[in-house]
Order: sequence, then C-alpha cells, then structure tokens
Amino acid sequence: MRTCLPTAFRSCKTVALTANLPDAQRPGLTAQRPSLTARQLAFGVVLGQAAVTVLAALGCWALGGSHAGFSAALGGAIGTVASLGMALLIKPAASAVRILGSVFAGELVKVILAVVSFVLVFKLAAVSPGPMFAAYMGTFVVYWIVLARMALPALAASRRAGA
Repeated sequence: MRTCLPTAFRSCKTVALTANLPDAQRPGLTAQRPSLTARQLAFGVVLGQAAVTVLAALGCWALGGSHAGFSAALGGAIGTVASLGMALLIKPAASAVRILGSVFAGELVKVILAVVSFVLVFKLAAVSPGPMFAAYMGTFVVYWIVLARMALPALAASRRAGA
C-alpha cells in the first residue's frame, strides 16, 4: 500500500507504509541501525556529557578566564559523574520488573551523587555559580537529545500504524 505525504506543501512524495512488513524489512530495524543495550546507551550519554563538559569549560575559560573555566568544569563533572553512577548500576535482566528496579536505583544514585557533589563543591571550592550551573545544564541537553533521538522514531512508527 502506498500513500502520499506532502513535502513543502507543493509537491507530493510517495512512500511505502511499513506497518505490515516483517521486522527484517522495516527501515530502521535492520543492520543499518544496530540496537544498543541500555548500558551501552547510558555510557554513550556519559561520553557525550564529558565532551560537553570539556567544551563548556574551554568556552568559559576563553570568555571569562580560568576561574570561570574551572567552575564550568566542576559543574559539567557533577552531571557527568552522576550519570556515570547511574550507568554503572544498569544491569541486563530477564524481567521488566528487574530492569525497572535497576533504572530506579540508578536514578536514585544519580540524584544523590549530584546533591552530594554540589554540596562538596560549594563547601570546598570557590566557584562561580553561573558557569558551573550552565555546564551542569549542558550535560542535561545531551541527555535530552539522546531521549529525543530514541523517542522520535517510535512516535513516527505509532503515528504510521494509527493512520
């Protein structure tokens, strides 16, 4: 079955509906996009957050000096270390209950690590809060991008199946 989808409101592009195809023939479900385990995905997020931390620290250092760069490095490190704590707790499991328990335990550790890290940084280091929180929020952007990239194909597939 074929349907017509508007492109740029002027022309029409014909695409094949894949709702009734076997998984091996569906785009995005073949070898061109290998599936990642939750643990691999979590470590990928940590790696992305570490890269954002370095970029934020370098940017703040260039714009505001060494103190701003150091503050940004600490803020990004807080977000990255908290995510690393979560990634280390994600374990493959046979049941959904165990997987969910692993994710909840990881989130709890993530929050505890972030809170303890912020307390330690504010007590032990003279930081500039602006660059520190900006870099910390930058680590969240990485997390949101990964979630969006995971969710958008699923949303598109559900819309195609419902249409």
